[in-house]
Amino acid sequence: MSTETTNRNENPSMADFEQELEASFKKIENGDMITGTVIAVDEEEITLDLKYYTEGIIKVADYSREPDFMVKEEVHVGDEVSATVIGRDNRRGCILLSRIEANDILAWDKLRQLKEDKTVLDVTVKGIVNAGVIAYVEGIRGFIPASKLSLNYVEDLNEYLNQPIQVQVFDLDEENNRLILSAREILKEKADQERKAKVSNVEVGLVTEGKVESLQPYGAFINLGNGLSGLVHVSQISEKRIKHPSAVLAVGDTVKVKVIAAKDGKLSLSMKALQDVAAEEIVEETFELPEAEEATTTLGSLFANIKL
Repeated sequence: MSTETTNRNENPSMADFEQELEASFKKIENGDMITGTVIAVDEEEITLDLKYYTEGIIKVADYSREPDFMVKEEVHVGDEVSATVIGRDNRRGCILLSRIEANDILAWDKLRQLKEDKTVLDVTVKGIVNAGVIAYVEGIRGFIPASKLSLNYVEDLNEYLNQPIQVQVFDLDEENNRLILSAREILKEKADQERKAKVSNVEVGLVTEGKVESLQPYGAFINLGNGLSGLVHVSQISEKRIKHPSAVLAVGDTVKVKVIAAKDGKLSLSMKALQDVAAEEIVEETFELPEAEEATTTLGSLFANIKL
């Protein structure tokens, strides 16, 4: 070791204590929001390095409102955490912090951004309440209405308890501390993509059977199975002009249809096209020429009654 290095260690200058000196002038007051790095985690508290002359402590109860919060699974050494100063522990000489309070300030801004960006969030259902379930986003309690859990009616909400689910921020009201989440829009988009993929594989001209699933003034929707359905426009139901599909069809009827168009993830069907084809076949059959032998016999029988 050089003489210069030895002298520096034995006679430290002010520069050697610059960080500590700066921290000694720094004042931290109750209500301040500060960010620190996690240096220890146990079942009761999280310890933060605040770059200050003392450490920060967050009790687990002041870290999250989530029921059954598993601190050792959620918080790790090296994580950066923002928290609000709520007091001092004079016995240990440390600063007491609350992530919940800091989160209440920061979370709503983030939630608004998540809503605007339509961000897909992975959450876990933590509770069942009347007409819905509860999940937490950014430490804020979110309500997922039963009607927003699935594309279909949910009979037993308990099936969702402690289960992971993907949601988006549907609506929020910071003033009343209300957050509404929804899985329905995500599920609908996935279903639409799957349907479009299936429709793209359907060939125009295909003749198939399906069941009438609903009647509208403009036509009938036909369930073709395998998650596919299509519309028979009222003008494509019958050769005769009808005012409403119910004049010819009823929900539950099994009908034969022809695919006449597949566009933008939608199928256009026709019953009339099959009637037209059948009519053409009948006409062709009516005017079908007889075989040569039958023609000879027919001509012979005609001349048999003629007297020369």
